[in-house]
Amino acid sequence: MSTETAHVDRFVLNGLPPAEQWPEITLSEPLFLYPSRLNAAAVLLDGAIAQGWGQRPCMGLGDDMWTYADVYHCANRIAAVLVEDYEIVPGNRVLLRGANAPWMVAAWFAVLKAGAVAVTTMPLLRAQELAQVCAKCDPSVGLCAQGLEAELQEVTDGPIAIWGPAGDLAAAAATKSAEFTAIDTAATDPALLACTSGTTGVPKVAAHFHRDLLVIADAFAPLLKALPDDVFVGSPPLAFTFGLGGEVVFPMRVGACTWFCEEPGPAALANLIAERRATVCFSSPTAYRAMLALEPRPDLSSLRRAVSAGEWLPRATFEQVQAELGLRLIDGIGSTELLHIFISASDDDIRPGATGKPLPGWEAAIFDKDCNPVPPGEPGRLAVKGPIGCRYLNDARQSTYVQNGWNFTGDVYTCDADGYFWYQARADDMIVSSGYNIAAPEVEEALLSHGAVAEAGVIGTPDTERGMVVHAFVHLCDPSAATEALAGELQDHTKATIAPYKYPRRITFCAEPLPKTPTGKLQRRALAKLTELTELAELAELAGA
Repeated sequence: MSTETAHVDRFVLNGLPPAEQWPEITLSEPLFLYPSRLNAAAVLLDGAIAQGWGQRPCMGLGDDMWTYADVYHCANRIAAVLVEDYEIVPGNRVLLRGANAPWMVAAWFAVLKAGAVAVTTMPLLRAQELAQVCAKCDPSVGLCAQGLEAELQEVTDGPIAIWGPAGDLAAAAATKSAEFTAIDTAATDPALLACTSGTTGVPKVAAHFHRDLLVIADAFAPLLKALPDDVFVGSPPLAFTFGLGGEVVFPMRVGACTWFCEEPGPAALANLIAERRATVCFSSPTAYRAMLALEPRPDLSSLRRAVSAGEWLPRATFEQVQAELGLRLIDGIGSTELLHIFISASDDDIRPGATGKPLPGWEAAIFDKDCNPVPPGEPGRLAVKGPIGCRYLNDARQSTYVQNGWNFTGDVYTCDADGYFWYQARADDMIVSSGYNIAAPEVEEALLSHGAVAEAGVIGTPDTERGMVVHAFVHLCDPSAATEALAGELQDHTKATIAPYKYPRRITFCAEPLPKTPTGKLQRRALAKLTELTELAELAELAGA
């Protein structure tokens, strides 16, 4: 079959890095034997209808549940609006802005069916951040949830169609046919531009193909073991590729359904699990800890699979979830650049504290700074390659992420003799103090193993004698218990748990939960500002040791 692109607008194709800067792509697994021409929306959505799943529940929000047929017909109508009213042609970019909801999913499928490229943005992005996305991706039109359009209107002169009670998109869609033939795209035609969730600088934008959206589901399927009757829930926004996979692509690949949270936060997620008897959850370690700490705690007994990603999973969190819920958290590491999880383990293959092994079709290795392999057990830079690779859009940083055919994720890992990968730190989270390399997550895990600690974040702060010292920011289960004596107790606890030189010489108690990104990750770069935000902004710095 032909592999010729369907894109009339070649903006994305022309913005991809030159071929010599691409990582090695391997599709040798039988799981990945896809045809050379496919449209991911047609496979996931039209395919569901063809299999007779039309009346199965698909996406729910509040008391409103859409069947697969509902999503299919709405997506088709929106696709017709894009093509007939906005003259979208294959390869145009369409910006999506909205919270997790059936309308958002239908709009995303509509973009893909029209052969356009989806640019899904976080609802919390402000005008300045949206302006950067628009500058990088040059969208032809925006599809936006009612109430979120003001800041988008500030940064674009292009048309914006709004869904919601007073929006114009539903009215326009109602005039269109419920049938729309998906554009015959090549498997390697770009379908998605995913923006990294970095907190500073110009965002990096990774291009992903129609084929890639199937790869992530099929590679993770042997671990997830999803069933058609599963009920999925999750906390990540759909603009975060962890959420897109776990809450849309994975359930729809097997005919399952998803309930979206109406409100953000672990309490809302826990209540949704209890109310809808959810069986599969995608969230962050921070959220799982917070759900367990709720008083009273909603009934979470319906869960049979729980996936943790987006940030490092402390062993203490894994053991707490197992002890209290009987679940072995499926840990995983993924990245926006590689779309979803590429190293993980489930069930009896889990080694608590380890991330796991490469998924089917993936390879992983540990290298030093000069790209030389390191022996088992020694820390180094994690590199992976497989069926998906990093392809930044018009970005010189491509040559940093991709080296010698490998994707370098920016994480420091070790690999043991059995091939299990163990997280150490983000490369920029290593603290060098008096010549010692100290991984911030290791100190955080030690602190979290103390019963008084609800959250812990660790950074390095300047010190005239040691260059840097370990500085811990701690949110207690009972913030009123913060004292200098407790700070000393936490320091002693850390010394007894890990090598004494790694203990936090400075501790700041925080009355409020620690700052996080919209995707739920701890914002270590924001920790230094917490001394200005808490009544207990007093540093407990001990001499000696």
